[in-house]
Amino acid sequence: MSPKNAAGLSPLALMAALACASSAQAQEAVPEPIIVTGRGLDTAPADPAYSVQTIAREQLLITASGRLEDALASVAGFQQFRRSDSRSSNPSAQGITLRALGGNATSRTLVLLDGVPQADPFFGFIPFSAIPPEQLASARVQRGGGSGAFGAGAVAGTIDLASADADQLGLFGGTALVDDRGETELSGTLAPKIGAGFAVISGRWDRGRGFFTTPASERVPATVRARYESWSVGVRAVAPLTPDIELQARVQLFRDERTLRFAGADTGARGEDASVRLVRRGPWQFDVLGYIQKRDFHNVVISARTFLPTLDQRATPATGLGGKIELRPPVGTAHVLRIGADWRSAEGRTEESPYTNGRISGYRSAGGTNSDVGFYAEDDWTLGALVLTAGARADRWTVRNGAFEDLTTTGVVRSAIAFPNRAGWNGSFRGGAVFNVSSTLALRASAYTGLRQPTLNELYRSFTVFPITTRANAALKNERLRGFEGGFDWHPVPAVTFSATAFDNKVRDAIANVTIDATTRERRNVGAVAARGLEFSGEAKSGAFSLIASASYTEAKVEAPGNALNGKRPAQTPRWAVSATAAWRPRADLTLAFTARHTGTQFEDDLETTALPPVTVFNAFAQVLLAGPLSLILRAENLTDAAVVTRNSGGSIDLGTPRTLWAGVRVALR
Repeated sequence: MSPKNAAGLSPLALMAALACASSAQAQEAVPEPIIVTGRGLDTAPADPAYSVQTIAREQLLITASGRLEDALASVAGFQQFRRSDSRSSNPSAQGITLRALGGNATSRTLVLLDGVPQADPFFGFIPFSAIPPEQLASARVQRGGGSGAFGAGAVAGTIDLASADADQLGLFGGTALVDDRGETELSGTLAPKIGAGFAVISGRWDRGRGFFTTPASERVPATVRARYESWSVGVRAVAPLTPDIELQARVQLFRDERTLRFAGADTGARGEDASVRLVRRGPWQFDVLGYIQKRDFHNVVISARTFLPTLDQRATPATGLGGKIELRPPVGTAHVLRIGADWRSAEGRTEESPYTNGRISGYRSAGGTNSDVGFYAEDDWTLGALVLTAGARADRWTVRNGAFEDLTTTGVVRSAIAFPNRAGWNGSFRGGAVFNVSSTLALRASAYTGLRQPTLNELYRSFTVFPITTRANAALKNERLRGFEGGFDWHPVPAVTFSATAFDNKVRDAIANVTIDATTRERRNVGAVAARGLEFSGEAKSGAFSLIASASYTEAKVEAPGNALNGKRPAQTPRWAVSATAAWRPRADLTLAFTARHTGTQFEDDLETTALPPVTVFNAFAQVLLAGPLSLILRAENLTDAAVVTRNSGGSIDLGTPRTLWAGVRVALR
């Protein structure tokens, strides 16, 4: 304001003008508020072009088993290799797939926790016991191939897990439960806010004598319950470095021990993981991540005829290293451009002692190093009601240092093989469109390709599940995906959503356990695993009542001309999968939930000689506030005690979780 203009104002007006100027200067002096999320960059506007289903935290917390794999099973089409959960299965069978693109125990689905791949570096299984659902904010399941960060490996889809922050966890939360077999579950989190950031200290301990996986008619003196004990501890910290840059860091240790079917058949896994992440929000956004994983696995195989050990897989030390950098430059409000690169390396070996007549007969070791460097770019373009997306990815993969050695008990070399190194480039793409017909209806379509590199386990390690021996194959090629899909998302009213998707996916050179003879299988690349199907999901809310449901129907077959498995359904893949959860929350201190889940018939093997019958399981959950921060928790697994057949090998049957009733308390301090 010039002196001339100031002179023309009344004293009151002049005082008001000076006050406004002073207020403006004061506002300019106030530091910009710092908002810390603990998450990565926001999802892009065209993500709805792909089939996506999100499991919210409130749904994660009402699982009857308290296991993450149980919560993820609410997404129809989600599947582990076997129907058993992480208390009674072999950890190496905990591979994840979607859309019936299975056939072996390795994950064809990329699983991320705060952006970090979770698959074991040697086997490719997911350590579910180390990821308690109560520590998560959400689980976002995207079916279909991906070409973004770590996209090499997402041939069936991506499961993106996000950790809960301090506001969601509260200052302290803890749960203590016991079931009708005397098994216990203890978990807790401490999440103090520190300045503008926060820290989370978490832990969980599960232990129990387990149940008999063997039917009563097949039990022998050597038969034992599926004993289990697992624990995990972790520290996560999130802190702002500037108003728009935050640092995220995590360290976690876990151990998981189980006994399967026979006395002495002990198996287990352990890990020490660490990661650091920098995220910037603002005009120039970036997400920079680095991680290290130290994992190990051991397993003793007991003969179903002599009940003596036939193999002691003493150790499987493995190291996973990786990182990514993604940049989102400001290219205008109509575009979201993502440019990035990622790197993964997996090094490991198995150290085994075969047994003959119950005595060690030699020593074997096998392993190598796999790596992948990927470069990708993707752009979303918003044109009014239409959103287009297109992306491409190039991967440089290597298979190195593969070796197998077999020694006598005195150290004499019986066999020593050094496999040739291999390397190459693979390209992949994805593209799609979303057309918002109205505020309540969106149409979507997409197409994509992708790849998955064989795991070290598939390449180098043979294994036996009596009476079948499955041989490794160091010459395995990469799996290559091509697929397309279309569907719609409908929101007729705010409280109701419904989605439907039709898809056609094919994994060429799919790695399958191919039957050679009555007692031998081998990992081989088959022509393809093709899957076509329909997926449906919906959610409805009315006052205190909510219903979440999901269903999938998939026609899948193996394409392997000239082979006996040609035209047959991949092993362990059902046609139908249905899940529905009804919840009633009449007030903040009461939650009741009921879940029904159906899995259709699936075959144990690639030749469809043995069928695992369909099964429907009912679960229930209740939480009632007792006093102050203390609530009563009641959970029921498999209410009708349905027989869940998880394995049938030559008439030898394993069963999944029987009816199990839990009771305990939960403490929540805000």
